[in-house]
Amino acid sequence: MNLSSHLSELRKKHEILSTRIEEEQRSPGSDDLQITALKREKLRIKEEIVRLSATQH
Repeated sequence: MNLSSHLSELRKKHEILSTRIEEEQRSPGSDDLQITALKREKLRIKEEIVRLSATQH
């Protein structure tokens, strides 16, 4: 997998996590710990995207 396709996959995962977080937050029985874990994972992916994007240029 080249860097460009890896970044594309990371961006897709980031978007999926955003959607899941929004859905969880709207759910009446949402689990705060689960939402926090999803947000941490989303942040980790974003940091990796930024890091890899910087090395690409």
